[in-house]
Amino acid sequence: MEKTTMDVQGMSCGHCKMSVEGALTKLDGVSVAEVNLEAGKVDVTFDKSKVNVDAMKEAIEEQGYDVA
Repeated sequence: MEKTTMDVQGMSCGHCKMSVEGALTKLDGVSVAEVNLEAGKVDVTFDKSKVNVDAMKEAIEEQGYDVA
């Protein structure tokens, strides 16, 4: 399993946290997605043979947030 941390802009509340975590965990290959609202970051544990960082960024952006 691989781990990455992404900077996500625009998250400010529990709903934002749930939206981003939910979108990521729906992707095949993502096992853990944990948002830190204060830092504006999301830590993701994933199987790189099933999903890539670009797909994860796209899933976050589809929820209306910007990935730095």
